[in-house]
Amino acid sequence: MKEVVLDTETTGISIKEGHRIVEIGCIELENLIPTKNKFHCYLNPERKVSEKALEVHGYTDEFLATQKKFSDIGEQFLEFIKNKRLIIHNADFDLGHLNNELAILGKKKIENEIVDTLILARDKFPGSPVSLDALCKRYRVDNSRRTQHTALIDCDLLAKVYINLIDQKEPTLNFQSEKSTIKQKNNTNINYYKKIVLPTDEELKRHRDYLNNNLKKNFF
Repeated sequence: MKEVVLDTETTGISIKEGHRIVEIGCIELENLIPTKNKFHCYLNPERKVSEKALEVHGYTDEFLATQKKFSDIGEQFLEFIKNKRLIIHNADFDLGHLNNELAILGKKKIENEIVDTLILARDKFPGSPVSLDALCKRYRVDNSRRTQHTALIDCDLLAKVYINLIDQKEPTLNFQSEKSTIKQKNNTNINYYKKIVLPTDEELKRHRDYLNNNLKKNFF
């Protein structure tokens, strides 16, 4: 199964307060290695961006007013993620907003298999900071470009973090598929796959080579 690392930026946190998506970023992985297949768009949320959200991503109302609406790209987005496992950090937030946009269009919720890297990180490093920045620091992933949160940059960083999170360097980590169900605030259930199936030796070699090459570019 191909995977898609996904991230969104929004006008604010709460869907109940009418907040909407302003950016979607997706990077496709095949055998844990990024392909050239990406999906990215800025969106006109048809409402103002909150001050706190503006501080996070920096997208102004004037800039967003010139962008496409979710209704213009919804089908293209669904086609991009079709039949692919989604890799998301704090999946409840992104899926909540994406499902809200789909509901506005009268479409059904996303039913893809989900890997929430926030849950993976909490399981692997209990009691330690597990934000994307903290995980980048732990794994020596260069996040110097992340002066503000942008969906595509965050996807690129999360792809590298994800590769590290599922690496088998720790023998205590059980890689049998383990599914748990977490109830969202809107009372719908999402299945989170905290562990993934065992990669082959060739896949491990390829993704380690990829990671090592990227680290060399970042640090040397």
